[in-house]
Amino acid sequence: MDRPHDRRGLRHLRPRRRHCGAHHVPRRLAERGELMVKPTQITNNIRALRGELTQADLARELGVSRQTIIAIEQGKYSPTLELAFRLARVLGAPLDEVFQYPEG
Repeated sequence: MDRPHDRRGLRHLRPRRRHCGAHHVPRRLAERGELMVKPTQITNNIRALRGELTQADLARELGVSRQTIIAIEQGKYSPTLELAFRLARVLGAPLDEVFQYPEG
């Protein structure tokens, strides 16, 4: 029996949500818990410390996307504490040399 309003046939009419939250964080990054959405005062020296290592190579070594590395380098997002420690270890630098937080 054909029903004119079969739900299965209407799926393509619903808009697909590609982002999470009001700040439009890509869902895959939010689900992994790698990024915080709120702006940060934390600065970093990742670009200088990675030297010849490309963003893609660093991302691959850490098991994250290149977009995650870009967002962290640009100060748009803060990594989780675990990812920050892994970043420092891969870069061969102490955590406080990789990331800085302003005093006061």
